[in-house]
Amino acid sequence: MLTTPARILRLRRLTRGLLVSGFLSLLSLPTIAQDSTAPAPAGFAECKARLQEQAIAAGVSRETASEVMAKAEHLERVIELDRRQPEFTTTFADYLNRRVNDARISQGRELLQEHEELLARVTRETGVPAPYLLAFWGLETNFGSYFGKMSVPSSLTTLACDPRRSTFFSEQLVAALRIIDEGAIPADQMEGSWAGAMGHVQFMPTVFLQHAVDADGDGRRDLWNSLPDAMMSAGKFLQSMNWNGDYRWGREVLLPDNFDFSLADGRRLPLEQWREMGITDAFGNPLAQEPIDAALVVPAGHRGPAFLAYDNFRVIMGWNRSEFYAIAVGHLADRIAGAGKLQNPPPENAPALSRDNIISLQEALLERGYEAGKPDGIMGPATRSAIRQFQAANGLIADGYPGETVLTRLDVLINQ
Repeated sequence: MLTTPARILRLRRLTRGLLVSGFLSLLSLPTIAQDSTAPAPAGFAECKARLQEQAIAAGVSRETASEVMAKAEHLERVIELDRRQPEFTTTFADYLNRRVNDARISQGRELLQEHEELLARVTRETGVPAPYLLAFWGLETNFGSYFGKMSVPSSLTTLACDPRRSTFFSEQLVAALRIIDEGAIPADQMEGSWAGAMGHVQFMPTVFLQHAVDADGDGRRDLWNSLPDAMMSAGKFLQSMNWNGDYRWGREVLLPDNFDFSLADGRRLPLEQWREMGITDAFGNPLAQEPIDAALVVPAGHRGPAFLAYDNFRVIMGWNRSEFYAIAVGHLADRIAGAGKLQNPPPENAPALSRDNIISLQEALLERGYEAGKPDGIMGPATRSAIRQFQAANGLIADGYPGETVLTRLDVLINQ
């Protein structure tokens, strides 16, 4: 008989299924057009007034604060984007192939030559090699081709007046007003992503204030119109997180037969220890005898590529807390520098799990006594650890990856 927590989890899964069925039924009803010019919610004007005073108290001039806040609008689209969660998570193969493709690699190599002098200067001053600067630039804005079209002051005001993450976005708004106040860019030209990321390298306002620099000597820190400012600022930001110019981000490796995948749990070991376990580089050559620690990362499970991630991998994740992103930056940098494709590309037939699928997986693990954390639909460290424990207990390869066998054993149905 199920324990009380397990029964509750079963009921939650059943209830969610009924709610989904009801929602699908509603989809057959006539669509009601939404007014794209919906009025601002109650209290928005009062919130703007509070934010204006907060900015003035933080040192923003009264003239800038009052002028910008008077024009700041409530953008319902921003709230929609903030609330929207993708129906399906992205597989590693899909994520990597979309971001590290032939067109981007080719353009990155062309830009490496075109901006050779500038990039060499940034490398001299920050220690960050040019291919990495180009990789960040390519992933963030496709080499400056798209910065976002949202008004940053309006987006941040909208989010600051929304209770979900008001404190964070209030801080970002004040920082944005300080950037306008210093003359970096006029308010009506400050455009970016719906969440307020700006310019060639998509800095949030607080990051801009701390790390943006005037590299072209025109007296302004302009990450929209000055590539020298943008590239040097990116280098300074990475330098501040202790980028190590003596080493790369990591590398693809080959694992020996019968390797213990439970070691791919985030632990960092000296490169020599990984070498002694029989791990080689992607071409079968012995790993270098360097005094550096590394963590083993298997983003697509035991059937996909394996990587040893060095200290710079953690620096990349300081920019974006995603292993997929960090690997994409590293691999794109390698390709721009002339390296070839992965020797073991990720499988393209891996299941794309919806958030409901992941919640079901988490609940199934909890029912069986594996601590997967709160069922939130996010494949975090606790969930991967629970999967790894379940795999080990059931004679499976303990790679912490929710492959087809794991999903089948846990009775998690995938509808794609």
